[in-house]
Amino acid sequence: MEPPAVPDKAAPHGAEAAPRAADPYLVYLDGLPSAESRRTMRGCLDRIARLLTGDAAATGAGQPWGRLRYEHTVRIRTMLRAEGWSAAHVNKHLVALRRVLKEAWRLGQMSGEDYQRAADLPAFQHTRVPAGQHVPPEVLGAALAACDDDRSPAGLRDGAMLAVLYSTGCRRAELAGLALPDFDAAARSLKVRGKGDKQRLVYLTAEAMARLEAWMAVRGRAAGPLFCPINKAGRLRHTPMTGQAVSDVVTRRVAAAGASRRTPHDFRRTFIGELLDAGVDLATAQALVGHASPATTARYDRRPERTRREAVDRLRLPDPKPLR
Repeated sequence: MEPPAVPDKAAPHGAEAAPRAADPYLVYLDGLPSAESRRTMRGCLDRIARLLTGDAAATGAGQPWGRLRYEHTVRIRTMLRAEGWSAAHVNKHLVALRRVLKEAWRLGQMSGEDYQRAADLPAFQHTRVPAGQHVPPEVLGAALAACDDDRSPAGLRDGAMLAVLYSTGCRRAELAGLALPDFDAAARSLKVRGKGDKQRLVYLTAEAMARLEAWMAVRGRAAGPLFCPINKAGRLRHTPMTGQAVSDVVTRRVAAAGASRRTPHDFRRTFIGELLDAGVDLATAQALVGHASPATTARYDRRPERTRREAVDRLRLPDPKPLR
């Protein structure tokens, strides 16, 4: 498929093609609150740049984002869908495109009217079951037992991390971003920084508190992240963990328990489902997990699924019997 034509000749692909402060791509990425967000949106913009240029090595740096007009962005939207990606994946790319266009407008590289028209891209509608799977209590129990069998500091840290994930529904990046002052032992709470740098308080069960306090006895009161890397010699490094490191801990401990693979998002999915099963109202569940919309939280409600399954269970296949 031919890429849409853009006015004038496209700029070079390297960041050196324009000063950093004048490149909408770099300005947008620099303004994102977390390394994980920057990595995700960089990937989206780089893929758009490759579609536009036909150059497999292209990145979004130095591209003429401010020259894009409505006819170009509509074509980009069509090209993204033609890649065969899910609607959710395409919509993430459209978010990145709208945001980089906004930075181009802020930098004076396109008029307000051109920006509004170019960014007027409807998202693709889709209805999907949330990704992931439930974490049964016996799987969590076995994973915690695997942590307890590990007498090193990593065993205490990982047990506390699993307990916090299960009892708060934090995202992996949120857990990695927790700092020591975010933990309030008296209130049994953690101050979490979510998407868009929005803060919320989450609360710990008594069992999770016990594990976190056991970890704190080893971690100490030194400034830095609440959960930190530990080297092979058992020495703590008071530097932040990454979201991927949190995922690796979950994968390793669940595997040691002899269970099938689980992810931090599975813990989040389970937390929301357990809240709703227990009769917690949707608004409270939404606030605890930091969803922008209650509709997102409602997608994790297992009760309608269980009702539909029970309805089907009322049916019975007839006994196999030949017709006379």
